[in-house]
Amino acid sequence: MKQFEQSDRLQQLPEQFFAKLSAKVMEKVAAGHDIINLGQGNPDLPTPDHIVRRLQSAAENPVNHKYSPFRGMSYVREAAAAFYKREYGVNLDPDKEVALLFGGKAGLVELPQCLVNPGDVILVPDPGYPDYWSGVSLAEAEMVRMPLLKENEFLPDLTQISEETAREAKLMFLNYPNNPTGALADQSFFDEVIAFAEEYDICVVHDFAYGSIGFDGNRPVSYLQSERAKENGVEIYTLSKTFNMAGWRVAFAVGNPSVIDSLNLLQDHLHVSLFGAVQEAAEAALTESYQPALDLSDLYEVRRNTMVSAFNEAGWKVDAPKGSFFAWFKVPKGYTSESFSDLLLEKADIVVAPGIGFGESGEGYVRVALLTSEERIKEAAVRLSKLNLFHT
Repeated sequence: MKQFEQSDRLQQLPEQFFAKLSAKVMEKVAAGHDIINLGQGNPDLPTPDHIVRRLQSAAENPVNHKYSPFRGMSYVREAAAAFYKREYGVNLDPDKEVALLFGGKAGLVELPQCLVNPGDVILVPDPGYPDYWSGVSLAEAEMVRMPLLKENEFLPDLTQISEETAREAKLMFLNYPNNPTGALADQSFFDEVIAFAEEYDICVVHDFAYGSIGFDGNRPVSYLQSERAKENGVEIYTLSKTFNMAGWRVAFAVGNPSVIDSLNLLQDHLHVSLFGAVQEAAEAALTESYQPALDLSDLYEVRRNTMVSAFNEAGWKVDAPKGSFFAWFKVPKGYTSESFSDLLLEKADIVVAPGIGFGESGEGYVRVALLTSEERIKEAAVRLSKLNLFHT
């Protein structure tokens, strides 16, 4: 069969690190092993019933069998604006400051293509969500990493960004509650970011994917709650984690009108909006009840407490995350993040995500998800204890 060569752009895309891990896991599953998967980022519980019912009824409406308007139904953008007003006290113009997205990932990958030119600098957290790198690559931009270190509570130290880099930067990605570290940011941090962005004319892109998940009474703050936030950037909010709607692929960008306009323009050329029934379901999620999101955050906190207690009892001394549904645990001495992950899979049938897959500063850690039952978390701790790795 004739082989057509891939474009240079495709060949330059970053390697999907976790594809290799997924293949290893599938081999073990196929061989009949009882795998406890703590490496995934896929919510394990169903979408709330009232949202599913809205989708079911909307799917029967012939209006939704046609193309939706390119930029989405006005009611879903209005619902997003109402959601931000209710939950964060932020005023948004649904026509100029809200863009409907095909999931948060789509917006994050599209934004560099909207706002930067080849060779421009984009500031990216390290460790961070690997698909930030995909957007940088597709825009043919230059990525400069901002290390997230424990001694700085996994916040980037903006004073460590050189003057030259700051002046060349066009975009800055941030993500709190953070994937993979589980760290939170407060409003004073976002105030600092905005002052930095204003000084150097940088567009801030805050990935608020885990915005509903905070622990110990700490409600995650929105970047847009800070003064002049809209003047200096946008926030990406997805329903995937808040309402267990990962497979529905619906999110929105909110904030600076010029950025929203650029996103809409690119999407006009890529898509013909979302299925109308999904838009109706999104409206239901955003307007009818926030209680399922609060209940889900409480459930993750119970799982977190169970995990931290059980793993510490097993000998693995770990710290509790402050938000998101991930934990960021140091590997034992003598192991890299990847060798330790391989050991857990081979010897204990436990999957964790190697920290190096999230960036250079992820070495020495693994990401562990709270996306399984307390019983399975306790079983994982029993298996860890039997390895006798933590008492030598």
